[in-house]
Parts: sequence; C-alpha cells; structure tokens
Amino acid sequence: MYIYIRLYGRKFSREDHVLFIKLLYELVTIPKLEISMMQGFARLLINLLKKKELLSRDDLELPWRPLYDMLERILYSKTEHLGLNWFPTSVESVLKTLVKSCRPYFPEDATAEMLDEWRPLMCPFDVTMQKAITYFELFLPTTLPPELHQKGFKLWFDEFIGLWVSVQNLPQWEGHLVNLFARLATDNIGYIDWDPYVPKIFTRILRSLNLPVGSNQVVVPRFLTNAYDVGHAVLWITAMMNKLMKLLQRLPSSVVRRLHRERYKRMTWLTPVPDSHKLTDQDVTDFVECIIQPVLLAMFSKTGSLEAAQALQNLALMRPELVIPPVLEKCFGLIESSTLEQTREETETEKMTHLESLVELGLSSTFSTILTQCSKDIFKCRPEESLKLFVPHCCNVITHLTVNDDVLHDEELDKELLWNLQLLSEITRVDGKKLLPYREQLGKILQRTLHLTCKQGYILSCNLLHHLLRSATLIYPTEYCSVPGGFDKPLSEYFPIKDWGKPGDLWNLDIQWHVPSSEEINFAFYLLDTFLQPELTKLEHYAIGELEMSRDDVQQCLAIVHNCLIGSGNILPPLKGERVAHLVPSLVSLEETKLYTGVEYDLSRENYRETIARVTRKLLRYILDNSEDDTKSLFLIIKIISDVLQFQGSHKHEFDSRWKSFNLVKKSMENRLQGKKQHIRALLIDRVMLQHELRTLTMEGCEYKTSHQEMIRDLLCLSTSSYGQVRSKAQQAFFTALGTYNFCCRDIIPLVLEFLRPDRQDVTQKQFKGALYCLLGNHSGVCLANLHDWDCIAQTWPAIVSSGLSKAMSLEKPSIVRLFDDLAEKIHRQYETIGLDFAVPEKCIEVAVLLQKSEHPSSNFTGLCSEEIQLGIQRQKEKNAEALRNYENLVNMLLDCVEQRNLPWKFEHISIGFLSLLLRDDRILPVRAIKFFVQCLNHDAIVVRKVAISAVAGILKQLKRTHKKVPICPYEISGNPKPSSIQAGDRQDNQWLHYDSQRLPKTKEAWESCCFVEKTHWGYYTWPRTMTVYAPVENQPKLGRRRDELTEAEQIIYDHFSDPKFVEQLIKFLSLEDRKGKDKFNPRRFCLFKGLFRNFDDAFLPVLQPHLEQLVADSHESTQRCVAEIIAGLIRGSKHWTFEKVEKLWKLLCPLLRTALSNITVETYNDWGTCIATSCESRDPRKLHWLFELLLESPLSGEGGSFVDACRLYVLQGGLAQQEWRVPELLHRLLKYLEPKLTQVYKNVRERIGSVLTYIFMIDVSLPNTAATKSPRVHEFTTRILESLKPLMEADEEIQNHVMEENGVGEQDERTQGIKLLKTILKWLMASAGRSFSTAVTEQLQLLPLFFKIAPVENDNSYDELKRDAKMCLSLMSQGLLYPQQVPLVLQVLKQTARSNSWHARYTILTYLQTMVFYNLFIFLNNEEAVNDIRWLVIKLLEDEQLEVREMAATTLSGLLQCNFLTMDGPMQTHFEQLCKMRLPKKRKRDLCSVGDTIPSGDLVKRHAGVLGLSACILSSPYDVPTWMPQLLMDLSAHLNDPQPIEMTVKKTLSNFRRTHHDNWQEHKQQFTDDQLLVLTDLLVSPCYYA
Repeated sequence: MYIYIRLYGRKFSREDHVLFIKLLYELVTIPKLEISMMQGFARLLINLLKKKELLSRDDLELPWRPLYDMLERILYSKTEHLGLNWFPTSVESVLKTLVKSCRPYFPEDATAEMLDEWRPLMCPFDVTMQKAITYFELFLPTTLPPELHQKGFKLWFDEFIGLWVSVQNLPQWEGHLVNLFARLATDNIGYIDWDPYVPKIFTRILRSLNLPVGSNQVVVPRFLTNAYDVGHAVLWITAMMNKLMKLLQRLPSSVVRRLHRERYKRMTWLTPVPDSHKLTDQDVTDFVECIIQPVLLAMFSKTGSLEAAQALQNLALMRPELVIPPVLEKCFGLIESSTLEQTREETETEKMTHLESLVELGLSSTFSTILTQCSKDIFKCRPEESLKLFVPHCCNVITHLTVNDDVLHDEELDKELLWNLQLLSEITRVDGKKLLPYREQLGKILQRTLHLTCKQGYILSCNLLHHLLRSATLIYPTEYCSVPGGFDKPLSEYFPIKDWGKPGDLWNLDIQWHVPSSEEINFAFYLLDTFLQPELTKLEHYAIGELEMSRDDVQQCLAIVHNCLIGSGNILPPLKGERVAHLVPSLVSLEETKLYTGVEYDLSRENYRETIARVTRKLLRYILDNSEDDTKSLFLIIKIISDVLQFQGSHKHEFDSRWKSFNLVKKSMENRLQGKKQHIRALLIDRVMLQHELRTLTMEGCEYKTSHQEMIRDLLCLSTSSYGQVRSKAQQAFFTALGTYNFCCRDIIPLVLEFLRPDRQDVTQKQFKGALYCLLGNHSGVCLANLHDWDCIAQTWPAIVSSGLSKAMSLEKPSIVRLFDDLAEKIHRQYETIGLDFAVPEKCIEVAVLLQKSEHPSSNFTGLCSEEIQLGIQRQKEKNAEALRNYENLVNMLLDCVEQRNLPWKFEHISIGFLSLLLRDDRILPVRAIKFFVQCLNHDAIVVRKVAISAVAGILKQLKRTHKKVPICPYEISGNPKPSSIQAGDRQDNQWLHYDSQRLPKTKEAWESCCFVEKTHWGYYTWPRTMTVYAPVENQPKLGRRRDELTEAEQIIYDHFSDPKFVEQLIKFLSLEDRKGKDKFNPRRFCLFKGLFRNFDDAFLPVLQPHLEQLVADSHESTQRCVAEIIAGLIRGSKHWTFEKVEKLWKLLCPLLRTALSNITVETYNDWGTCIATSCESRDPRKLHWLFELLLESPLSGEGGSFVDACRLYVLQGGLAQQEWRVPELLHRLLKYLEPKLTQVYKNVRERIGSVLTYIFMIDVSLPNTAATKSPRVHEFTTRILESLKPLMEADEEIQNHVMEENGVGEQDERTQGIKLLKTILKWLMASAGRSFSTAVTEQLQLLPLFFKIAPVENDNSYDELKRDAKMCLSLMSQGLLYPQQVPLVLQVLKQTARSNSWHARYTILTYLQTMVFYNLFIFLNNEEAVNDIRWLVIKLLEDEQLEVREMAATTLSGLLQCNFLTMDGPMQTHFEQLCKMRLPKKRKRDLCSVGDTIPSGDLVKRHAGVLGLSACILSSPYDVPTWMPQLLMDLSAHLNDPQPIEMTVKKTLSNFRRTHHDNWQEHKQQFTDDQLLVLTDLLVSPCYYA
C-alpha cells in the first residue's frame, strides 16, 4: 500500500479510500498490538489522511477514544519504567502525528466528552495538569464548521484563555496552551474576537523571547535564581539571537500561508475565511514595510543569513516592488566591492570569506541557469553541432597517437591522449540517437584503447563505453527548457522575456523523451558482444586454470565487465531462478509485483546478467583459493556482484541524493503564495524523471531466488575474508542485499552463526570479526542480531553469548571487545517488545469484507469462504503457541549459556542484559529465570546486581495481584449537591478529602469506614464522571498468606527473602558506596522494596527489622541512603495493608525516623527529603497521619544546630509539597509555628524558611473560577509582615546591615528585629518569584519603597547579603507579569519614591521601570493614563539634582522612544529646546564660585536636562534618520562648548551617532541639507571630537 501511494498517489475511489482508512484505524487500535506493527499501520494511516481536503467530515468519522487509550497505554505506560515494555523512541512522535491526522474527523460530541475526561486532571500543582493540557492540545478538534462551534471551542475557550491570562510565571504546560490557541486562531479566522486579549498575548510573546533589557540588568531565567557563569550567558544570548532570527523567518512565511489560503487555495470542505476578515492589500503592504528593515539588517549576520534569505523570498512573493530593489542594490554593492579578483591570484590557498564564497556560489549558479535557458543563438552547445566538431577531431587525435603499438604498453600516457579520451568520454553523455552516426569511429577507438596498459587510460576508455551504453539504452527527458517547444522562434513571433520565470503547466508539460530505438538497442548489443563477451571468455578460462593472466589483466577485464554492466543494466533482464521455499508459512501470495518501466526485454538475446553472475562466481572461487591477497580484483568483484543483484539502470544512493537536492531546489524556488504546484518547467520535468527512476528502483518485496541466495552467500564469504578492506566493502553490499529480498535473513542467519560456534576449531579471528560485523549491521539497514522475530533472536542471542567460548574469541583484542560492546548496546537500543499473542478483532474483519465487496473498481475477487477463515484463525493460534514456545526456549537457552563453565564474565553480563529485555507485562517470566535473577541480587559484580534489582522489581510487578475498585459518589459522601458550573479549589463537596486532626482514622472501625482517595488531583478542579476507589478489605486479595498458598514463582522470592543470610548479604551490598559523592536515592531499589511489601505484606519485616535499626544508627552516607530507600518502599508498599499491620508498622518506623532525622548530615539530607517525598506521593494524607504528626513535632528545635533545623524543614517540605491542597490544617500549623521564628539569624535556615513559605502559599492562586483557598493566604501574611516592618519603612536614613550572625543576649530593638525579618522575607520573595503561579500581590508592592532604599546602585559582590538580595528581588519583581489592574498601584509607588531623599532610590526606580515596562509592554500601551504617568516621571527625573539619576533618566527615555512606547512629539521637543536655552552665569563668575560651591546651579541642571533629552531622542534611532533628527543634531552641536557635564554628554552622543550610522552612511546622508552636512562633518572630525 505504501509503495502504491508512492508510485501512483491516491489513485483509488473515494469509497475505497474511506474503507482503507477504516480498516487501518481498526488495525492500529487493536489493544496490545505489537509496537512495530502498530507503528507500521500508523505511518500508513497518516499517509492516507494526509490530504484532508480529499475527504470531508461527511465522508468519514473516526472515534477519538481508542486513540486516547492507546496513547495512555504507551506514552504514560505504568510498566515501561520497570522494564516490562520496550518502546522505540520514535513511538511518541508517530502517535502524536496520528492523532493530528485523525483530529478533523472526530465526531461533533467529541469536544464535550474530552472535557469530561480530562478536566478532573486539571490540578495546577500536580503533574496531571501537564498531562491534561497536553491531551487537550493534541486532541481538541478546531476545524468544526461554524454551525457546530457551540459543540466545539465555545465549550472551552473562555475557560482556557482565562486560565492562560491569569498564570503569571510560565509553568511547563503554558506552551501547550499557546499552541492550542494558535491552532484555534488559524483554523477559525473571523469567528473569534481576539481584541480583548491582544495586549496580553503580545506581552507574553515578547516575554517569551527573553530579551536582555535595561542598563545593568540581571536577566533571570525562570527557575534559575542563582547566578551562572559567562559561558552559559553567552550561549544563552546566541540562543536568543536565533530565536529572533526564527521569528523573522517564520512571520513572513505564515503570512504567505494565510494569503495563499484566502486568495488562491481551492475551496474545500474546511471553513473558509469570511470576507470581512481577509487580509487587505494595505495590510500586506504595512506588514512588509514593517518587517523589511530588520530582515535587510540580518542579511549579513553570521548566523542569520539563511533565515533572512527565506524571509526575503516570502516577502518578495507578496510585495516584490518593496523587496527586490533594496536587495539587488545590496548585492551589486557587494559584487562591486568584492575583492575576489585581485586577491585570488595572490593567495591561492586562502579560504574565501563567508561573504565572498556566497557571492561566488551565487554568480556561478546564476550563470549556468542562464545558459541552459538561453535560445540556441546564444548558447551554442547543441549536441548535433558539437558532436560534428568534437567526435571526429578527438577520434583522429586518438587514432594518430595510438598508431604505434608501443603506446599500448606504456605505463604513463601522453597528456594530450588522456585529455582527448576524457573529452570524448564526456561529450558522449548525450541523446543516444545523435551518437548513431559515429558508431564506427567510436567502436574503433574503443578497440584501440580498452586494453591500454596504463590504468588511467583504460579507465577513461571504460567510461566512454559506459556512457555510450547508457546514452543508448536509458529512458530520459532530452530537454529542460522553461517553455515547451523551446525558445527558438524568430523574435517577431515570440518575445521570450514575457515568459521569464513562468511556471510550467503540469497538465501539459509536453516532455521530449529519449526512448531507445531498435537501432540503439542493436548498437548496445553490438558493443556488448564486441567488448564484453571476449573478457568473460578470458576470465572463464582463467578461473578453470586454462589461461595465465597477470593481476593487472584480471583487474582490467573486471573493470570492462563492470562498466558494461552499469552501462546496460537497464536492458538486461533480472536473474532467474527457483524461489527459496519454506522460509515462512503464509496464506497470502508472496509473489513480487512487477512494474512496467517502459523496457521490453529482448529474451532472444543472451542475458549477459546471468553470464556475468556465473563467470564472476567461478572467478571468485579461483581467486580466494589461489590469490586471496589480490584485494583490488576482489573490490571489483564485490561491485559486480552487488550490481548484478541490484542495478536496473540507476543506483539507490544516487537517486536518494538527487531526491534530496530536488527538494531543496524546489523549496528555494517554489511560489508558496500561489501554490498549485506552480514550479518552473525544468523542475517539473526533473520530478517526472525522479518518479520514473523510483519505478525502476522499486524492488521492495523481491522474491528471494536461488540465484540471489548463491550471490548473497558469496558476499558473506567475502565479508569474513582475511583482509579488512575487503570485509568492510563486502559487508556494505551484503547489508543492501539483505534489505532487498523477502525473508532472506532467515536463510542467512544460521550461516553467519556458524562462524561463532564454540565447537569449531577452524574459524580464524578475522572470520570471527567479520561474522560479528555481519550481525551488527550498518547504521541504516537491518541488524541481523536483533530482527523483530522470535525465530531469529532465538538463534542469534544464545549464539552471541556462547561465542565467548570460541577459540577465535579473545578479550585481549580491543577491537573484538568493542564489537561485543557495540552489539550489546545496539540490541538494547533497538529492541522492542515482540508480541506473543496476536489476534484480529471482529471489527477488522467486517471492514475487510466491505473492502472485498467494493464496487469501485469492481474486482472479480471471490470472497473468502468460512473454511478459509477458520484455517486462518487456526494458523494464528498455532503461530501464537509457537511464539510462546520460542520465548520460553530462548529464556532457557540463555540461562543454559550463562551456566556454561569457563564462560568469560563479559558474556555472562551480556546474557543477563538479554534476559532483562525479555521481561514482559503480559507473561510472567519462567520460574527458572526468576530464581536466577533473585540470586543475582547478591552477585559479586555490581553491574549484574544493578540489572537484577531492576529485573526483580519488574518480576514483582508481574506477580502483583489486582485490587478491586468500586464506584463512589463524592457528592453523597460530602452531603452536598453537584455545583452547576465548574469551580475549582476548596469546595463543600471535596472538603472530606482534607486532613483534619479531629477526625483521623485512628481505630480499626474508623480506618475501614474511611474512604481513602490516593491520587492528589481528584476533586480539585472537578470530579470525574465515575469516581472509583479501592473496595473494602474483605474484597481484596488475601494478606498474610502461608507459604503453601503462594504460587511457585512467589515461593522462590519468599524463600530467599525469609532467609536471614541472604538478606544480610543483600543489605551489605546495598549499603556499599558506588561512586563517591555521586550516589543518589535510587528509584529502582525503592521499586524493589515497594514490590516486596506490596506482594508479601509484612512477611519479611521480622528479618529486616534488626537491619533497619542498625542502618539508621550508622551515619555514613551510603547506609543512610540504603535505609531511606527501604523505608520509602515500606511506606508505599503498605498501601493495602490492614489497619493492625499499618499501626504496627508505624510503631516500628516512628523511632527509626526520629533517629534518622537527628543524625541527618549534609550528604544525606537530600536522600531523606526524597525518601519522605516519595513516601507521600499519591497517598491519602489521612493514611499517613503518623508521619505528618512526627514531622511537625518541632522542626526548629535548635538541637543539633542550625543545619539540622534547615534539613528537617527540607524533609518536611518534601512531604507537604506532595500533598498539595489537601492539608490546609498542616500548612496553617506550620505557618503559625514559623512566623515567630522568621527573625532567624542563620543564613541557611533563613533560605530554607523562604523556600518552605513558597510551598505554604503555593496553593493560594488567583486563577479564574477558583474558590478562595482554605490553605494559608499570602495577603493576610503580608499584612502582618508590613506591620512588623513599619519601623524600617518610616526611617529616613540609609539602612545598614549591622546584625551579626550570632544571637545577642537580651531583647534587641525593633529595628534590628525588622532587619532580620526583612532578610528572611527577601529569601521568600526570591524563592517564590519563579515558582508560584501568581506574583506581585498588591501588599508586596508596598515593600518596594523599602527595597529601593536598600538596593545598591553599582554591581558589586562585596556588598552584604541584605543589599545583594534586595537588588536581586527588585530585578525579579520588575520582570514579573502584571495584571492590568495592578499597573496604577505600581506607578503610585514609583511616583511616591521619586520624591525620596535618597538618590539611590530615585536611580533604582529608573532601572526598575525599564525592565517592568519592557516585560509588560503592551499591557502598559493599552492604558493611556499609565503611559502619561511614565512620561511625566522620566521627564521629571531628567532634571534631578544628582548627575547619575539624570543620565539614567536619559537612557530610560531613549529606550522608551526606541521601542515606540513614547513618541518624540512637538510638545516634548519644544520642552527640551526650552530647557536648553536656560542662561548660565558668565564664565568668570563660574570660576569664582567653583572653589567651594560644587553643587551645580539649578539652571545648569535644567540646561543639562534639555541636552540629555535631545541626546536621548537622537540615540533612540540607531539605524535610520527620521525627519526630525538633522535639526536636533544641529541644536545639540550648539552646546559643544558648554561647561561639564553638558560637554561630555554632547561628545558621547555624537560619537554614538557616528558609530551606529557608519554602515549605511551613503543612504543616511541624503536626509541632511548641504549646510547641515558641513556642520556635521566638521563636528565629527573636528579636534574637539578627539579631545
């Protein structure tokens, strides 16, 4: 099917198309289908659905649920992490593309069903939120027709956009939401009013580019609040550059796509854009004008030239008149200024610069295109004419030079002779018909030159023969003009320039083909009979020892044979032979499809392909026996064999590279605006030729005949030869052949494995290596060692392991060791779980029957009778049974291999690796293997132990008994009705899930009547349609079983873990250090213990208890880690234990945990944090009340010092964070406990408290339709804090940090307490800046004045912690996203601070303002009052008495002008000009005052303010010269001799102006009058400029 579509496109009726899709949809969604089959079906289905305009929603409807079930099973697999399923890496993108392709055909009610399904997952604190939004982005249909919008996006649009607009920090799922909106917008232009959201959307897009802003700004990427080194920062800035380049490239291409859709695209069933919302011509012009400047700038950047070229191409499609002139101007400028000519002679070797090479490439390709499209008068090279000139001339020269027979034996030939031969061989690559007149002459030349002794000579002659044969026998187009019929008409009739760049007409291409005539075929066979036949005869005689030949002669013969073969491959029929039978049983015919490619084979003549094959095989045997070191001949033989097998007129690899380059050229030349395949004619002809070649190359599914079998065996023989180069060339040919013939691998594998057999004495090391390479395969083709089939791997895997005992195997040889490593690595990388039971559901059969009965085209195919169907089902059952046998055999054979004596350790490891791949989720591992893995837990080698830990965890999962679930009604439990609309957060109907210390299940009755809900997200956003929980204990699998109640597999595990010796050894190994300082809490080991306690409840506790007590007491890092892993496994594994068992467990665990927490160290606190977080994950908090009460006992006791306190908080935070919104009471208790301790002196405790506070307030979110939380609320907390900080807010003088790091005795004053509190609060604000969903709450803004006072102005790391933190905090807050209603509040604070006495504070507001405005640009622009406030604020600070503040105000103003936030209007210009005219006191007076009076007079300040204002305007246009600029420059120049600091400002401005306008000065100076230019030139080069 796939090949059919590649060859013929979608040439079938619509009815069949729909049936094909339905059949494949049924097949792809078969539950438990083997992954490789699923992917095959999926790719085909994607291909069938690709052109959605062909089938409308009326033709086809596909259900969405089967796809969702499949994604859930594979992408969110519960068993993959335990190694019970091996999926290929590509599976995710295939599945997602599949959903995208099916999406337009989902039923109209799908949207509502999806919302019901995934809304309950939308808990923003949980990973399920990411999952829900990912599913929505992938599945929600957005192409419903307008009359169904009520059932489509209108059900969710307001809800989702509300969510997006109110999230301030970017969580991971935010990107998926944006993609969903983008798709919605594209598919429904004109049906959604985006206006209210535009400022918010653009602000977010701008923020996501992460551009650097402001003067000395700390750019803080979200979640990375610590500083990072310059290397990263630089990478990051280049990444940002690339982001901008991508934006420049993609914007024009999207606009082109939209225009194409609105104006040129054929109408289909998809909703068209309403006329009212189509882009107008003015829109397009505005867009092009707005984006062309940055694109032209980017043309010459090192990284962005390619993107710029693509952007220009798209812009030129829309408005050529705006784009082409400036581009050509730049190009001609470049070519003129190019230094190519003069420098090229001087420095032959030097590389061209990046730009020059572009120019050179451009010139050469432009020139050759011009030639091929010229009319014949210009481009003289026409075959008939040129052959008349060249052929006789070359033939005469060659004949003349070879008259003397001595020449034939010369080792070195005359240059002239070689040149003429080369010329002749190249000019014969023309239309075969034109060569016929010269056949006599050419034949004579070949006779003179084919047997030259000089290799260079005879190879050229062989080329001539090759080209003659090809020209005569192939089918190809003979011209590529851009208009059918060419340009050769008199100008009076036809004016060619009118057709410049005209697209070819696809339906009327009128290609001129060359099809071999009978004369040409006769000529070709004449050449073969004359030149090939004698060589074959010679070789045949040599091969049976009747003729002596030198190696050079053999090579010459083979070269001639090879060139004849590749010249005439097209007319030689493929090899004949019997089909190799019995490789696979099948009810379907496996015959190959023969395609007609325009060649009629003449079967009356000798098939030289057969003869070449026969002779070459004889010769090969002879050479291998008598002169194996003649590698050059062997190379040629390999080429000949592979071409005899494959070559039918073109080579696959050449075709592939031509296909690639065709696509590149097509991309660079296509017209995406008009579409409809409007390519130039030469391209279309090229594509037709490629299609023809594709047909000749289609050999997939070739029958595997005996003749192929013989030649592939020869290749295998060469692949294991003694010479490395021969081996590697033969292996490449071998891999290609294996990929061509059906099922030939099954025939070849046993032959390859022969070389690995341990009982063979005669295998050399070279052969051994060759065989291993044959198993390994190349990077693209088949890998014999890992074929997707039980029969095959049941042979190869055991053979690889056993080869460890082969004589030829040597672990001393690095190359062999590396080969085994590569083999094992490749098998592990490529292995996908192979299916065991394959069944075809009824649904598939129904659709298949419909296909058979299809009327269009009607087939004379008789339906299958019931006997045939029964036979098929029978065969299927047998096949499943056989697969199972093979699976168990393979496991047993691998175990046998491992148990062989003397097997080197490397092979034992390989074998254990293979065994671990055979774990599955649908079949328990055979008992013998379970025993083996359990024993490996105590193996000497750590590698083996690691594999065993994962494997036993997987086995325990296989043995897990299912727990029954029952539905409940949450509304009944809570006694509250279902709310009418969606309201997230704490509601009456989900309150029963909260932790409430008054109602904890502390008795058996309470425990058993308590309805536990383990997953944290249920009930937060809304309840699922049917909510299920675990059934009561009496309906669950039995706990506390005796040994005789266990299955055989369970008994093995039971016996080992009840054995004290075994457990002791295991614990010893588990508490060893692996990599010093690198070890972390290991989830695999945790899974092992969780499985043990889940499957066998408390059976092993008595044996483990003493070890736990011992481990906890030992404070070494590795022992603590080991006990943390076991305890986490215990807590999570006890999920289904009875109350008595759980209570007993906690009696044991509480003392252990207390000990552990008091012994905590810097190396182990991370592991304990992970342990507690893992224990609490997906568990009902009421089940863990013992743990929470223990953790809350007294986190900050001070015993063990500040470090232990910080660690305890960390561990506690890990547990509470997992519980999210269900433990408000615990969070309140913790906050109440911490609040008096916020004045902690120790930095590490402060930082930890800051982080804990973030988690405490995490649940207080301002998301739409979310109820106010029962957990602690930020606003109440901040109000209390502000009260305590009052003394600091009211103080005027600068705040110094004078609190030392030890607790002074006695009560400190309010102020000191205030500073200590402030330090902790800063830590909290910094920690929450990147983590919480919403920031800058109204109360927090009231802290700003305090931070402005404290933050230092310069960047200096020697400042104390308080100042550094305040600066960091301001930086983070300024980057926060503001809600529109918060804007006036911030500006209020800034205006108030602008009146502050501290110039530090006034300076800092400006840096804050720059970042804040840029990061919220469009939100401010949407609020006119805010813009005016900011303008007023900046202009006021331009007149500040402090020079630094004035300069920063100027920088700020320039930035705001540059991003068009403010505009340079009349009033502003007049204001600055007025200020500039302030009179200054006379110079003499100034000198008198200057001794004691350094404060500048108010007048000087005002005058400076005016100059700074003008300067800001000039610097705000670095790349162009607006109309107002020349006059401002003149105004500014008048102040060059003013007193400092004015003079300095003017000089800086002029120097900057010169720097930024230097590149395009030719263009810019047009804006000035001659007088202005004189003044300007004078200024920029006058001595004062250098002063």
